Amino acid sequence: MWLLALARLFYSLFVELLNFIKMSIISTKTHGILDYLTGIVLIIAPWVFNFSESGSATAVSITFGAIMIMGSIMTRYEVGAVPLIPMRAHLLIDILSGIVLALSPWLFKFSDYVYLPHLLIGLMEVTVALLTAKEPSRGYKYGTSHIQQNT
Repeated sequence: MWLLALARLFYSLFVELLNFIKMSIISTKTHGILDYLTGIVLIIAPWVFNFSESGSATAVSITFGAIMIMGSIMTRYEVGAVPLIPMRAHLLIDILSGIVLALSPWLFKFSDYVYLPHLLIGLMEVTVALLTAKEPSRGYKYGTSHIQQNT
């Protein structure tokens, strides 16, 4: 019951944030760099934050880290290698996965063991997605590597 109330609260906050935040203060290039770094942090987090003994907490962290890196590789932005996913779709995926990551300690029943890394990184992922430009910079050419872009 409380989980449903928490989900409703997150949804309400999400809708309000979308209405409130109209500015894009993070470039897509910076967003991409943050995605790769966050993916690496999630993969190594079980050992850095000492929760590798919890199978589900470790699995969630490593899985979300790998998905984040793969999604970044496949996004159409300055740091993507195989530009398949539009930036707006990437941002929506970040928002949804951030919410699931933030709630994962309670969804997968490991909150008694660890919850803070998942919660904080998930909330950060949502915040960064909401503050990121919706399209790559004008100098970015779809289908080219970051090395071949106009500046």
